[in-house]
Amino acid sequence: MTGPIPPLAPTVRLRHGAEMPRLGFGTYPLDDTEAEHAVATAIENGYRLIDTAALYGNEIGVGRGLRGGGVARDELFVTSKLTKEQQGTGTRRAVEESCARLGTDHLDLYLIHWPDPAQDAYVETFRTLADLMGEGTLKAVGVSNFKPHHLDRIIETTGVVPDVNQIQLSPYHTRDGVRAHHEKLGIVTEAWSPLGRDGTVFAEEPVRRAAERHGRTPAQIVLRWHVQQGIVPVPKSGHSERMRENLDVFGFELSGAELDEISGLDRGEASADDSDAVAH
Repeated sequence: MTGPIPPLAPTVRLRHGAEMPRLGFGTYPLDDTEAEHAVATAIENGYRLIDTAALYGNEIGVGRGLRGGGVARDELFVTSKLTKEQQGTGTRRAVEESCARLGTDHLDLYLIHWPDPAQDAYVETFRTLADLMGEGTLKAVGVSNFKPHHLDRIIETTGVVPDVNQIQLSPYHTRDGVRAHHEKLGIVTEAWSPLGRDGTVFAEEPVRRAAERHGRTPAQIVLRWHVQQGIVPVPKSGHSERMRENLDVFGFELSGAELDEISGLDRGEASADDSDAVAH
């Protein structure tokens, strides 16, 4: 490995008190063996927020990586998510099973992976997660791929505001309206697939210009675009040097014009969380 390990990411305080790193490490679509190595390497390279899900099928490997990273459990922020099949009466068991596979007695953040409106169990599911937070098994509770009307319904029904909504978000899909709704409610926006799906955003002129101006990689510019707007990105990489580059985005600042130019890449495309095929 080359290059120094970057400083730890600063944190954002969630509404229920947990301190969440402002940049994390994603583990989709790694299998158990890949996840064990990648997570341990990510922790060694300075990551403290590790994101997984029951649907990924890699919680056992992630748990091994957490223990192999050489950092105490209380210094890590571990997130997992339950599948749509586990919603409703299966919620408590889903959390217990995730904890068992990960080898931990608690989770720092647990999310409903997708609302699955047809099943209509997400309100009951979130109520159970709030109960588990009160019991100490979960430090923070949230959702993923929820739209504003889903958020409004669980808040109105349970009286509990999610700490986080993890959604697909990148310069190609800026989700301005959803983010504004989160801000109004005090919900932190977390981004899956923050670098896009195929790397084409790195070749966009506003990104390339900013990278040259700041002496940074295009990926660092895109991740800085996220964190500077209060978004928590969760990039993934299997390469140690790239892991370090992705985390090293807190030592420079984009100008307002640069932020606007990169935001201007928004294509308004339909997001994957419009579909029941959500896997991230």
